[in-house]
Amino acid sequence: MSHLKNIDVLVIGRSCLDYIAVVDKFPQENQKVPFAFRLTEGGGQGGTAACCISTLGGRVAYVARLGDDPEGRACLNRLSRFGVSSEFIDIVKGGKTPVAYALITRATGARTIVYEPSTLPKIEMNDTLIRLIDQARVVLVDPEVTYLGKEIKSIKGETIQLVYDCERWRDGIEDIFAVADYVVPCAEFLDAGELKLGHAPLKKKILQLNKRVHGSLIVTHGEHGAYYPAEDRLYQVAVPAVNAVDTIGAGDNFHAAFALALAKGYDLQRAVSFSVAVASLSCREYGGRKGVPTMNEALEVTRALATRKVG
Repeated sequence: MSHLKNIDVLVIGRSCLDYIAVVDKFPQENQKVPFAFRLTEGGGQGGTAACCISTLGGRVAYVARLGDDPEGRACLNRLSRFGVSSEFIDIVKGGKTPVAYALITRATGARTIVYEPSTLPKIEMNDTLIRLIDQARVVLVDPEVTYLGKEIKSIKGETIQLVYDCERWRDGIEDIFAVADYVVPCAEFLDAGELKLGHAPLKKKILQLNKRVHGSLIVTHGEHGAYYPAEDRLYQVAVPAVNAVDTIGAGDNFHAAFALALAKGYDLQRAVSFSVAVASLSCREYGGRKGVPTMNEALEVTRALATRKVG
């Protein structure tokens, strides 16, 4: 029986194992190049987000599924290292934990990822998950559990804030657009053909997509920070100066910080600024998790960030 009460953020979603190689120059097709060094780290949008919230001092519950294989055990070990409980992680007998392979270009920190789609059974609504939703202030769901959005909101309605990590187009995405309090895609998502936003400039695409979501829209844009519409205007929060070596977990850490900021009662502008600070600082170390700052460090950087109207 869990003793976890008053959860700041309930995270539901993917956990996987990342195999990361750092290269001096990204290879061309049909080319062989040496890597500078390699590492293995826990990955997945949900798993990395849960680690980030825990590092920042938030009370997090994480619901996921892993296989009973060496990769799954490695994921559990890394989650534990960052203070995330495995209590609500279902270990599937005979299941295969998904993996991802990432190449990081040392000079820029840019990452290229090929990932294995999960073959584990879908996470389903059950009594434990309902109880966790009832205890949480904010629920963060990643693309792998898009289908749970409507059910989550039906349980607590407007008394819970639902944040959707909108990484790529998924079946059922329009259903979660209609109920999520916050939809947070990256800028590249706005180029998805299914959205039919055409070849308009990014700022115009953001405003067009904003009309199609129920709640607030926040769009991350890498080194350009993040954008959010508010009161018929578009705002941008710029990134701080950071020696970025690896951007592999930046998006996941942005979503995590944003969900925690909501749980702490931050307004939209402060929540976006805090999330930009956390995501940027997380790029200081390889692997997406070790570089996440302390809460005090994140708040100090947040205070220095500028927000400006851009449309």
